[in-house]
Amino acid sequence: MSSKRYTDEFRAEAVKQVLERGFTVVDVAARIGIPKHTLYDWVQKAKKAGKPAAGAAPTGTDSAEVRRLKAELRRVTEERDIL
Repeated sequence: MSSKRYTDEFRAEAVKQVLERGFTVVDVAARIGIPKHTLYDWVQKAKKAGKPAAGAAPTGTDSAEVRRLKAELRRVTEERDIL
């Protein structure tokens, strides 16, 4: 079995599409041509590394909903701009 090597920038952009833009792991993996399990692993590692320094980390279910809605808005806006 051969193991493909991906650049750090490639990994970061793939994870960013999932975490910040609201795309699913399956969609991003299919679009960029990598196994979904590989991308899922990258996303989990990024979550463990955490990014609480990017501002006050929201807590609670309301904050999670706000984050989800913001990600969805970014994704929909990006899709609209493509059209």
